[in-house]
Amino acid sequence: MARKKKSPFPQAITTVSISQFKARCLGLIDQVKRTGQPILVTRRGEPMATVCPPEPAEPEASWLGSAATTGRITGDLVDPVASSDWEVLDS
Repeated sequence: MARKKKSPFPQAITTVSISQFKARCLGLIDQVKRTGQPILVTRRGEPMATVCPPEPAEPEASWLGSAATTGRITGDLVDPVASSDWEVLDS
């Protein structure tokens, strides 16, 4: 059965034998995610692995407005192109 053990972690850590971890792996991983408490997996009392909760995900940056500072406006956007700039209009 899982038991509490002193460890270098700031909060009490649950210790589970490797055979218990193998039998209850998915449930233990769900427990770590739900509680945020790490689990120490041992083999014959020797620490083998620590299952820790993931770091909080950073919110994904929105693509809207991502190019807002990359362009530059040169000249007048409203003024139409002069007809002398178009060779097709000369013929």
